[in-house]
Amino acid sequence: MSVGEGPGFESPDFRKQCLATENWLNKYDENGMQVWVEVAPANHKSHVPKVHKIKCKMTIKDVSAATMYDVIHDGQYRKKWDPVMYEGFDIARLSNNADVGYYSWVCPKLIKKRDVVTLRSWQKTDDEYIIMNFSVKHPEYPPKKDIVRAVSMLTGYFIKHTGANSCTFIYLSQADPKGSLPKWVVNRASTRLAPRAMRCVHKAGRDYPEWKKQNSPNQKPWLYPEQSDLPMMDPAELSIQRADELENVDESFKVDAEDSEDSS
Repeated sequence: MSVGEGPGFESPDFRKQCLATENWLNKYDENGMQVWVEVAPANHKSHVPKVHKIKCKMTIKDVSAATMYDVIHDGQYRKKWDPVMYEGFDIARLSNNADVGYYSWVCPKLIKKRDVVTLRSWQKTDDEYIIMNFSVKHPEYPPKKDIVRAVSMLTGYFIKHTGANSCTFIYLSQADPKGSLPKWVVNRASTRLAPRAMRCVHKAGRDYPEWKKQNSPNQKPWLYPEQSDLPMMDPAELSIQRADELENVDESFKVDAEDSEDSS
């Protein structure tokens, strides 16, 4: 499959998954925020699935959909609010509403850092905004020795306008972390890490207008493509990153650092 035929350029399925309720198990529900994980097959008892699907929804009453859309796009601002980002940057433009970029993140203690190279695309209507990505192979950004290359099957954000200063904000991730993770990592992701990340992005939305006034206030290439200084790249130079082409790392034996400290 070529990149142009991949799921990231147009995917009505992404919106459908964001709004679906069937086969999702609620793991967290507090203060207008919910987190779900996909229901595992009944015969899955001893191992967590290789592909992890998590969905987070937040009812925001003090930030507009347009502002949250800007927050997710603004790479310079992300360095200020993203609590797990290790490194992130855009590589090249593919079209007016698609680019390719690199992102790496820090995992819980004892678990190796992960990274992805993804094709990201975006679209907006009068009251909805979508940003989504999937993993690709870029000839100049192969896997690194000290970081596990993960795979995004389909990950992104669905933001729905609900008022002049309010919105519904949904994050959906369908990814293969490339390896067997301990169950405590998966559980912590849905009950603690995901809610914390959502609170961080909400605060980032509240703080963004003031920050943007001091940081290139008129520069928004995701809205005005002519402002982009990224080099153009032919999508044909990219290919879909398949999970089975990457090394699996077994970290299922890693003990929760907090539990270890408690028992010592």
